[in-house]
Amino acid sequence: MTLKTPKLAMFAAPAIPIAALGMPLVIYLPPFYAEDLGIGLGTVGLVFMVARIWDVVTDLFMGSVTDAIRTKWGRRRPWIVLSVPILLLSVWRVFLPPDGAGWGYLLFWLVVLYVGWTMLTLSHMAWGAELSDDYHVRSRTQAWRQGGLMVGMVTVLALPAVLEQALGGGGAMRSAAIGWFVIAWLPVTVGLAVLGVGERPVRDTKDTTERANTFEAYRMALSNPLMRRLLVADLFAGTAPGVISAVYLFFVEHALQMKELTSTFLLIYFVSGLLSVPLWLRLSYRFGKHQTFTGAMIYVAVTLPGITLIPPESPYLYAFANVVYGLGYGAAPVLLRSIVADITDDDALSSGTQRAGLFYSLLTMTNKVGFALSIGIVYVLLELVGFDPQAEVATEGAVTGLKAILVIPPILCFVIAAAAMWGFPLGEREQRELREKVAEAAGGEPG
Repeated sequence: MTLKTPKLAMFAAPAIPIAALGMPLVIYLPPFYAEDLGIGLGTVGLVFMVARIWDVVTDLFMGSVTDAIRTKWGRRRPWIVLSVPILLLSVWRVFLPPDGAGWGYLLFWLVVLYVGWTMLTLSHMAWGAELSDDYHVRSRTQAWRQGGLMVGMVTVLALPAVLEQALGGGGAMRSAAIGWFVIAWLPVTVGLAVLGVGERPVRDTKDTTERANTFEAYRMALSNPLMRRLLVADLFAGTAPGVISAVYLFFVEHALQMKELTSTFLLIYFVSGLLSVPLWLRLSYRFGKHQTFTGAMIYVAVTLPGITLIPPESPYLYAFANVVYGLGYGAAPVLLRSIVADITDDDALSSGTQRAGLFYSLLTMTNKVGFALSIGIVYVLLELVGFDPQAEVATEGAVTGLKAILVIPPILCFVIAAAAMWGFPLGEREQRELREKVAEAAGGEPG
């Protein structure tokens, strides 16, 4: 089955506000609440870590629920529509907080936000996995979704970059601009997707009227050795950029002394990542998804240290380093999410139905655990190395600590992620054989 470009574009549209919301939650909001609102590094780190852990809990529930509940509108789209009002309210409260907002205010609205976030992101990924059974079409679908995510990142970075250059906008202005962007575009893009793209019917191969409870379903999913290996890869592939994101603004401001260009540098990085997606996609057609992922992890591990070797106040050199390192950004999200869709075929032979929601909830869980650990631990480490974000000039020891935190843990994570997927036994030929068996059991043809 092939998917024409207009359908793929409409499907990918919600990824734009998804990214515009998700990226600031890691990069911009923690420093904004810690510095501008004066809550403190350690407290903000713990609040965001607790909120992320709650996010994982909602994933565990939603993954199995969205697989089990079927409506005349499909399994995925109703949840996507339901997420919109929840997100609109919580984005307004989190990104445009009142004066004097404290840690309790932040924690409450983050918890609400992550409920809507789980409904939207989990359902969107599972929906994409079910649009086709083809090994390469799945990669193309996830590449379009990743492209939408990167467009959202680039757009939401361009706006603060313009504000920084034109008005010298601070954290409050940047946060408000991002919040209004998400509020404006979320209902528009979701409307395009749910009205313009349908859902393929689920073909059960066994009697599934008696379904396992949530914890039993996860136990069964985790018993799949392919999924266990992928989860290890995703955990460490997600923890690495989480660490980098948690210290990025501080690194640019205090180590490179170019605070006014932070959004510009991020914009360059994500544009580089966006342009790299077709390259990684083509390489996966040639070498396979898991081999390409392994190569990408080695690439980012080798190129990451280069960004710490740039001397202060050298914008062009740092921009070039961001381009080189950023070329590796597009590989992991596309390839791992496409591989999960293939693993659901393996599961369908034993479970009797496609459980994409369940498997994608496990994938998002590991990714969120990685980010939760990274921001919680990194902010504590910053305090241990003597880094003070409100200091006019960081000490030499604090800058050295910043660079060490930025490079050493991520490189270790990238290497572990590559090792986890080395020699992965599910490639194009094996996936095609699985689809033929599933189709035969369901009494139909592969889609």
